Amino acid sequence: MGYWIVAGIYLRTVCDYVHLSPVRARLLRTGQRLIEYPWSSFGWHLAGKEHRPAWMCSEPLFGEHGITRDDAEGRREFERRMEGRRQEPKETGDPMRRGWYLGTKEFKKEMLARMEGRLGASHAGQLRREAAEANAQRLIDSELKRRGWTEGELKDRAKTDPVKVALAARIRRETTVPIRWLATRLHMGTRQTLNAALYLWRKEHEQANSTV
Repeated sequence: MGYWIVAGIYLRTVCDYVHLSPVRARLLRTGQRLIEYPWSSFGWHLAGKEHRPAWMCSEPLFGEHGITRDDAEGRREFERRMEGRRQEPKETGDPMRRGWYLGTKEFKKEMLARMEGRLGASHAGQLRREAAEANAQRLIDSELKRRGWTEGELKDRAKTDPVKVALAARIRRETTVPIRWLATRLHMGTRQTLNAALYLWRKEHEQANSTV
């Protein structure tokens, strides 16, 4: 099913997904409460602490919902919120099957940064590709900031601008992004144009290094 990471507020995202699964699977009739589905931890969260398994702790999940107390009123509020969520418009498709993560774009960006240099052949191809692109984007952002360039300036500069070619060469060394992606992202024309520019750049630098 992919590579999964859950942290912080994403505890709520994943738990809510699981608790609402009987609704998506149509295992509850109209009018039935979520608590009536027996094969779920939802009912345990609505039970008093003394009735839950010793390993179950509901406070973190309640806290992510903004519920500060694990008492009768807090548990009623949790049920009200979840029953309200089942009325929300359904997303197209199943988010747990569409990719390697579940959460916001900010969460995805943070996770890709953490995974830099840690992915191997066993990880999903989509994950490796997105991690490489995120790494390349960080290099681009860093160079733009260092030079005081805007995205517009990057676009307006010549396709074979020396700075852009040097940046492309660095990204090719340090990431696995495809040449086509790099040519598009740096506004350097076609992949053939970029390949030719990189060839000349490497040839020039190899000659310079050989004379040192």
